[in-house]
Amino acid sequence: MPLARSIALLLSGAALALALSGCSDEDVGERVEAPSESPVEAPGEDLAGAPPILFEPVDFADLPGWTEDSHAEALPPLRRSCDRLLRRDDTLSVGPDGLAGTVADWRGPCEALALVDADYAPGFFQDWFRPFAVSEPGDDTPDEGLFTGYYEAELAASESPGDGYDYPILALPEDLVTVRLRDFRADLPPERLVGRVEGGSLVPYHDRTAIETGRLDGLAEPLLWAKDPVDLHILQIQGSGLATLPNGETLRIGFAGSNGQPFVGFGRVMLDRGLVEPGKGSMQDMRAWLKANPASATEIMRENPRYIFFRRIEGEGPIGALGVPLTPQRSLAIDPRLLPLGAPIWLATTRPGPDETPLRRLMVAQDTGSAIVGAVRGDFYWGTGEAALDEAGRMAERGRYWLLLPKTVAERREATG
Repeated sequence: MPLARSIALLLSGAALALALSGCSDEDVGERVEAPSESPVEAPGEDLAGAPPILFEPVDFADLPGWTEDSHAEALPPLRRSCDRLLRRDDTLSVGPDGLAGTVADWRGPCEALALVDADYAPGFFQDWFRPFAVSEPGDDTPDEGLFTGYYEAELAASESPGDGYDYPILALPEDLVTVRLRDFRADLPPERLVGRVEGGSLVPYHDRTAIETGRLDGLAEPLLWAKDPVDLHILQIQGSGLATLPNGETLRIGFAGSNGQPFVGFGRVMLDRGLVEPGKGSMQDMRAWLKANPASATEIMRENPRYIFFRRIEGEGPIGALGVPLTPQRSLAIDPRLLPLGAPIWLATTRPGPDETPLRRLMVAQDTGSAIVGAVRGDFYWGTGEAALDEAGRMAERGRYWLLLPKTVAERREATG
């Protein structure tokens, strides 16, 4: 078969290295360039190439601000995590290398969660979980890391082109192929290749410029037509959004896939070109500049070869990597190579802004992001719309967190050292 022959070619050493280098996004250090559109990884899937991480058991009294949080606000997202988790067999691992035990270890706290009311919320976590301080060995500040923010974008769109709605929001193309290397050989990295078949070989998929200049005509269905290209580009960075139609109706769309090309944030391009000063310029500032300079904006945005395809979302959203709707200010994107999706996490950082107001609360790890890489690295989901953008677009704060594990898992970890 042509695809099988192309896979065989890709498994040669040099070709494989080149292919993998085109499928990983780099953290460009911009607060606005931390997209949450990573492919979904099931809890417990082993992901290779992760940096080292340490976990130290502590007491709840050691968590800064623990008694000041509204713990009940973390119950709904944790219930969603539990609903997802308990669909799996009891013997399956949770988190990388079984870090968070098995599904059986979560059945007790998850079933007890159904009976928890707001008053008992702090006691519930203290009865069923044990906190572990997370750190990265060898770092100058091993227990501190960067916390950015993201949000659900909003944009004007129409179900048909014309009247100023000229920019297609595309569904997955029919010729796009995604390959999981581990499906072909167990000792290969757990990576995905994205491409298309051409002349019997799997080749990289078209980049942004090719797609935006009509290369996919007839191959990808437009779900909607956006009114503004900058808003569409920001939608792709965020990975999900609400589209407002001319009649006032809203439709939710979410990440369906990407072209597999590397991600380059327009913030980095604008910085390199001297259009924004280092450490200055929020998402709002850069968005305004791009809209005021449309010719330059097109060129700048096409420096990002990565392109995102969408699907319609029925019901609540946006949907995170765990496969459940995210909860504003309670859902956190983490590196799933190091931490378990679905688990509660105590976060201690600061709100964006000059006042350095403490932001200490119980979060739930429910999403991932292509720039969210490392032992202490998180992306804080602020919600939908301009108010959420105002927070997310300015957030680049230092902080730390503690992973909450079921006591049965904690006891085994302590017993084995």
